Amino acid sequence: MRTGAAHASHTRCNTDVVSEGAEGRSTGTLRAEDALKALTSGPASPDRVRRVLEQALIFAGAAFIAVYAPGEDADLLCLADSAGVPRTLFGLRETYPRAGGSPVAETYRTGSPASLGPEDAGAGAQVRDFFLTVLPVPGEGDGAGACLLAVSERNDGFDTEDRKCLELIADAVGCPAPARTPEGGELAANAFSLAMDSGRVAVGDDILEMFALTRAEFDGKVETLLGLTVPEDLPALMSVVEADHAALGDRDLEFRVLQPSGPPMWLRLRGRLVPGGEGQPARLEGTVADASKLRSDVTDVARVQRLAAMLATAGTVLDVSQAVVSALRKPLQADRIALAELEGDRLVVTVLDPPEPESWPELWRLEWRSEWPDASVRAMPTLAAALREGRAHIWPAGTPLEPALADVGPGGLAVLPLPAGNRMAGACLIGWDTPHDFGPDERALLTASAGLAGQALMRAHAFDAEHELVGMLQRQLLPRRLPELPGAVAVARYLPTTAGLEVGGDWYDVIPLPDNHVALVIGDVQGHSAAAATLMGQMRTALRAYAVEGHPPDVVVSHANRLLGDLETDLFVTCCYVDVDLEEGSAWYVRAGHLPPVLRHPDGTTHMPEAEGGPPLGVVAQADFPMSVLRLQPGTVVALTTDGLVESAGADIDDGLDRLAHELSLADPAQLGQVADALLGNAHRSDDVALLLLRYDGMTLRPQRESWTVWRVPEAVGHTRRFTRRTLRAWGVSRDDADAVLLIVSELVTNALVHTDGQVRLDLMLLDSRLRVSVADTSARTPVKPTSIGWEATGGRGILLVEAMSDTWGTVPVSGGKQVWAELPIGRPDRPALIGRL
Repeated sequence: MRTGAAHASHTRCNTDVVSEGAEGRSTGTLRAEDALKALTSGPASPDRVRRVLEQALIFAGAAFIAVYAPGEDADLLCLADSAGVPRTLFGLRETYPRAGGSPVAETYRTGSPASLGPEDAGAGAQVRDFFLTVLPVPGEGDGAGACLLAVSERNDGFDTEDRKCLELIADAVGCPAPARTPEGGELAANAFSLAMDSGRVAVGDDILEMFALTRAEFDGKVETLLGLTVPEDLPALMSVVEADHAALGDRDLEFRVLQPSGPPMWLRLRGRLVPGGEGQPARLEGTVADASKLRSDVTDVARVQRLAAMLATAGTVLDVSQAVVSALRKPLQADRIALAELEGDRLVVTVLDPPEPESWPELWRLEWRSEWPDASVRAMPTLAAALREGRAHIWPAGTPLEPALADVGPGGLAVLPLPAGNRMAGACLIGWDTPHDFGPDERALLTASAGLAGQALMRAHAFDAEHELVGMLQRQLLPRRLPELPGAVAVARYLPTTAGLEVGGDWYDVIPLPDNHVALVIGDVQGHSAAAATLMGQMRTALRAYAVEGHPPDVVVSHANRLLGDLETDLFVTCCYVDVDLEEGSAWYVRAGHLPPVLRHPDGTTHMPEAEGGPPLGVVAQADFPMSVLRLQPGTVVALTTDGLVESAGADIDDGLDRLAHELSLADPAQLGQVADALLGNAHRSDDVALLLLRYDGMTLRPQRESWTVWRVPEAVGHTRRFTRRTLRAWGVSRDDADAVLLIVSELVTNALVHTDGQVRLDLMLLDSRLRVSVADTSARTPVKPTSIGWEATGGRGILLVEAMSDTWGTVPVSGGKQVWAELPIGRPDRPALIGRL
């Protein structure tokens, strides 16, 4: 036997940053704990064990997982529940003798884990390369109550973090019920257990009450219960309780049961097939719940009226789409709904529910252009025909359709063309995974909803077009994408106001700076107008230029303040500027009449630093902008926002900031984009909103640095070369590499001493086998590479030598001058000798 060794590159349970105070556990393990706690904290349900097992597929990367427990025959360990791919692929049996030599039996007897590798695969396995692990499931006393068997098809099997997840799942499973529920056994009040061979069914007291039966009146036959259902619903129920259809697996359907007085009651049945032991019949187990709350006194007419009311207030295409989804998916018990606008011969989808790409056909995913899919109608001729006819089409389960449609609704598909005047505004696709029966009431609901949605979609499209025009200017002035940062992740969101069509002046920026610094900027220009948007563009450009020059935060903001005064505008600007040192985990920030940053620490606590700020830009010509310091631990999130997110006519700004801090404390910083979307979900939209989040993770590789101030003495270059040689020797740089570096240093320092005045500084940095040489001086004049050099020329070859010896070189402005730099790899085996490069 062998165990799967931990692999350094494995990323399933241990890639996320480990929060402080989590005792070394990975975020994946913590998520597994949260998921299992949520599943086990509520009342017990028949499918609880299966839902717990499914967490192994998510958090431990298992291909198959199962629980084996003692059956009615005490000598057998029977399959109680499972999840994942079919067990037969790995040659696993439904039962194992307790006294046998299988890993399941050994773990049950000894209480010790067992593992098998690919070389131990049994003869019945269809898949050969897999790892198998068996863990004891705690039971009463000191022994194992059951066994948890997990299979991995990954190259290295289960690593340490995966096994931790499996141990959590084994503890959460506890000792399951026997593999076969005995007739007359204890059941939950809303549970049932049906023997598939005899039709005998055990039911809880709540189910008898819903069928208007007493315990004495019920004879234990499923036919008795079926005889009390509405005849139209009987075929759907029979597809569940008939043995020939047991292979359908999990079922979820609604049906009606007759009542002694009044209308029939709607009930919802959820069940799944549980295999029996050897020689024992399978059983259908599940629950029956009262679904009348979803249907009582809510007729199809009422649903159409509610949809009409929602569409009347829907301003955008997205609002219309979401209203249609909420009005149809739940009442129809659909598994997915897509609503799309028709633009030419393409369907531009506005809403997918559920939104995950894997829930939709592969052809759709191949055609995705951005966040939502953009699919060609020509790829779906059946849909194109429905759009031409302009009426709703319904296809039951088993209807042969093109793959792009068949995968939307394998259990049934409805296509609703959305008419608007003399044209088609779009289409709505509704799909079911399990066989769905379409009644006359559903058909009427679909037809009525399609007409309402089409008209609303056209109105919303016109509104969106106007809003798009006025918002185009602002989007062009915002960053198209944020840079990748060493040791940190940044995301940003911007929402224009929906109150009117004037453009606003909110903006954000992320500015990479030398020496692994980054500047975070967020600001807001007074008012909503084209003038505000134009001024916003000017201020963003100015702040970026001052930052790149190498000024500290207070100088950057002061320069921007003086510039705004020279622009002779009546508008003022608020902003917050944060300079983050990604190597040290510290930050200096300046506020100019703006909201303070909100920090979320790795333990989930949040706070807003209380520090003095300066006035808004453009108010006082010679204002002071004091700097304040922040300390960032790995896992800390820095949130910057404008007042549109936290302030409205009916909400105080302090209350809004407290709410923002609370929501940030509950968020999962590992999914920073989802955090930003969730925070914007509560925006009032009466004002523009800009949001900028940065998660500081810490740099895994920190550079080595050394600096040298070059004095203007006759032996200055020689002193600099000796300092460089000592530094490279301490860093373990080879002689060949050191010769190249020394030549570059000599040329750059010589140029600075000859062609500039003032102080000269040499900086050396080594990071991940790449060395950077930087020489700063007080002249803003950039060195120019000569186009040609004659034999008589006495200078101009230095830059050509630097270019020949380095991979790349350049120059950047710094405060009071410039910096000329060159980079070259260190320790490359195929690096040519110095004489060869020259």
